[in-house]
Amino acid sequence: MIVVKFGGHAMKDENGNFARAISTAQKAGEQVVVVHGGGPQIDAALNAKGIVSTWVGGFRVTTQEIFDVVEDVLVNHVGIEVAATLGKAGIKAQAMSARTLPTVIANRRTQLIDGTPVDLGFVGDVLRVDPSAVLELLDQGIVPVIAPVSSDDDMKTGLNVNADFAAAAIAASLGASTLIVMTDVPGIYRSWPDTSSLIESISADELESIKSGFADGMAPKVQAALDALSFGAQAVRIIDGTDPDSFASALAGRGGTLVIA
Repeated sequence: MIVVKFGGHAMKDENGNFARAISTAQKAGEQVVVVHGGGPQIDAALNAKGIVSTWVGGFRVTTQEIFDVVEDVLVNHVGIEVAATLGKAGIKAQAMSARTLPTVIANRRTQLIDGTPVDLGFVGDVLRVDPSAVLELLDQGIVPVIAPVSSDDDMKTGLNVNADFAAAAIAASLGASTLIVMTDVPGIYRSWPDTSSLIESISADELESIKSGFADGMAPKVQAALDALSFGAQAVRIIDGTDPDSFASALAGRGGTLVIA
């Protein structure tokens, strides 16, 4: 089983490479789960409403007003569009919210990746995953397309979960063979922006030892990779989702940065 975090600028997929790669994986007997983001779409919706949002340590500070926009965009627009795109390629896919059932249960995140205390508002930190709804879809040959919003333990409060962390938790709950994280850079660099410092393969222990050197949007991706491995995923590959061939290469075990336990 493969879990894919699909988001950001990688979501354009004008040429249908992403859908074709998923179809190829299914024909080879793999089950695929997609967890999607939607940062650019959320930004556009917030701008249209005149709502200003800020980022701290790679996380969007989320007021109730912002959360309502995030949930609407991810659940009612992005997820449905991704599922429809896969459907046009002949793939059975169904959009779902991780808040329903509920699938992902979280509490409020109170610190950044480096441990700095912070008030991020309605931003979630995953507590546990109930994969039953996901497994039910997979048993029917359907690709779940999951929006990373969650429920608090009270089952009433909605929380905005970073899509990388949601994908990591879901991958771990399913015992996925691989979590593929699609981002807008070719992988993890030891010394960004030195492009010659791209890491092709690294152990979780070594990545843990250097993770404090990563900042902003890459920090959650690095931590998500470590979390997925620590909770049972077998491997994590971080790739450049803006490269139309990168996802097919990742399914074939090539490209990006491979993180192994």
